[in-house]
Amino acid sequence: MFPELSDATLAALAVCGLLAGIGITAVGPGGVLVTIGLFALTGLSPAEVAGTAIVTHVATGAAGTAAYVRSGQLREASTRRMALVLLSAAIVGTPAGVLVNAQVSADAFGALLGLCVAAIGVLVLLRERRGDAPAAAAPGPGGAAVAGIGAGVALAGGLFGVGGPLLSVPLLVLAGVPMLPALGAAQAQSIVIAAVGTIAYVAQDAISWPLALLVGVPELAGVAIGWRVAHALPTHRLRYGLAAALVALGPYLVLRGGW
Repeated sequence: MFPELSDATLAALAVCGLLAGIGITAVGPGGVLVTIGLFALTGLSPAEVAGTAIVTHVATGAAGTAAYVRSGQLREASTRRMALVLLSAAIVGTPAGVLVNAQVSADAFGALLGLCVAAIGVLVLLRERRGDAPAAAAPGPGGAAVAGIGAGVALAGGLFGVGGPLLSVPLLVLAGVPMLPALGAAQAQSIVIAAVGTIAYVAQDAISWPLALLVGVPELAGVAIGWRVAHALPTHRLRYGLAAALVALGPYLVLRGGW
């Protein structure tokens, strides 16, 4: 099924999917690991990388949303309102990101991905320095700020094939939203980003369905694991580890992209 990829590469992609799923529900920025794996380990074009990655987030977004409904965060009126604003912005932002993807070369895509990954790592570190307790006591962002965050996150989602939690969670927490509500709202946004992005990339015939299945199944299992981690364990060490990995991967992706 994958004659051009070695068994070791296929195993590495499956591991990327599992770790991405854990990161999505445990700390937010995790789904980017799928995009990184597909870009670094395969010969897919930028559209195929983004399309194959984004289709995996349809199921993970639905599973993550269901998990945070079950744990109560998405039953709270304030969180539901925030999620509605985020997903409404995603309807506009995601197609814009897909259009940008069509205009960039493979080198530019890698460089932009590297810059985005490094920026996410820095955002996570800033969030950790701030801590969750002050964020919980803060007034939180207004509707316009949430809409701006949602549109920007969706544009990046359409461009790179990533879901809402990647950028929404650290940005919302930095803006004053408590950690678990931010995670819950971002899961709901992820469904729209993934669904709209999938439709756009299907229209371009830019999805490798076998690779999406290879990565998506362990990613979905990771979502269930990550939700339990988020509710059962202090995740600051996991967040620091992920942030450090993203900051380190950023320059590699930029150089691999040709900049």
